[in-house]
Amino acid sequence: MLAVKIEQEALENACKEIIESILICLPNAFKGTVYRIGILPEMVTTRITSGIIDEDRQEISWGLPEVSDYNPPGKPWIDYRDEPDRPLEAMSWCVERQSSWTAEDPRNDARSVRLQVEGVWKDFHHMEPVLIRKKDLFLGEMQPMVYPKNYAGETIWDNSDYIVAAVIKIHFQPYSIKIGGTETKVIKRLSRALGTELLSYQLREQSLEAARALADDRLHSCNVLADSLRNVITKSGLIFSLIKLELGFLRDQWEKMLLEGKKEEYLRQNAIEHLNEILENMEDDSVNGTTADLMEMQNRFLELHPSPVQGRSWLRMKIEDKWNSLIRKGMIDEKQTKMVYDWIGDLKRSLYLGGDPDLLAAHRQLPEPLKSEWVDLLYKDTDVFNLHRLNRMAALLNEHRLDLPHKEKSRETLIRLKAVAEIFEHLEEKTNVVLREVLNGHSNKMS
Repeated sequence: MLAVKIEQEALENACKEIIESILICLPNAFKGTVYRIGILPEMVTTRITSGIIDEDRQEISWGLPEVSDYNPPGKPWIDYRDEPDRPLEAMSWCVERQSSWTAEDPRNDARSVRLQVEGVWKDFHHMEPVLIRKKDLFLGEMQPMVYPKNYAGETIWDNSDYIVAAVIKIHFQPYSIKIGGTETKVIKRLSRALGTELLSYQLREQSLEAARALADDRLHSCNVLADSLRNVITKSGLIFSLIKLELGFLRDQWEKMLLEGKKEEYLRQNAIEHLNEILENMEDDSVNGTTADLMEMQNRFLELHPSPVQGRSWLRMKIEDKWNSLIRKGMIDEKQTKMVYDWIGDLKRSLYLGGDPDLLAAHRQLPEPLKSEWVDLLYKDTDVFNLHRLNRMAALLNEHRLDLPHKEKSRETLIRLKAVAEIFEHLEEKTNVVLREVLNGHSNKMS
């Protein structure tokens, strides 16, 4: 894939793991496909594998049973890019623009090829490009990459820091997917995990070459250990990220309900608007890169709902430190400096509004014991999410007096994440067994 060498079997396994994770975590998804974007500049796109989960959501069937232009040997860029007088494809959008495409209503989808060609409108899906930073690619002695052109003769990706290595397509039940919905955010996060894993395979291949020099009894154990560790670390980290994502979603719902009609309702938004306004008025070309990055981080903070400790750390590294640098350079006067620190203080204070005693006291829908437990579970900082915590959150989300707009969906998500987390406990046990095998140098056949 571009400059990264990946064996076909390893590539298929990586794609299957991502599809499996998505189908397990998103109950309204029933099919997933990963497409490989081939070597530049031809960029032949090939369907690697597809997985369909059964109605009981227990087993996944794999393969390429359907006829598709993207089945091996694949379809070159020149045949699916946007051109006049032929159907527009979502694949072209994802590859050229490095952006996702969601078919929430295929009947009105300008890039629904099946509707345009076959008249099939029940094709609800989301497509997400898998991006890899150009600077992270190991190019060796290769010449600079030559990117293809679009129909207008413009070079794609020329001003981007990324290349598209693959595209993930997930099919959903009718009318269960929305543009910018939670499901699309989960798929976007997993696409980053796939990009990281694809890059890691090159180093893994080098490691395997060294491992082949070991004795046969150690070689088998090391391979099993590496495989088990990779699955435990990658997937447990994935579930941890999904849990944090769901907690952030719950904090967003809780805070919107708690702050509705209160003076603090727009505290964070007002602070960001004032900070951005000062950045927009800076004219020194030497700091343009810093101000653009800082404004991007500030706007991004509006979409985040971390725990207070994590949020303060994020604010310090991404926003406060950058402002301190601009202040040291004399980019703003003393009066503006005071206002900046006041607004950053408002951003820090916004992290604690969900547990503010006065706001909680004014919220009387929940009894005090339940309210106290809910806030503690929602805002507790921890590196480990134990199963008891997930159980209690799911139970509280079933409480009819907790009036959150999407609480039932969140409850179902937490229950499914808990089930997957229990699987990881067994994986960790297996890893510990293999580790003892390697350390003791035993060659007994593993069960």
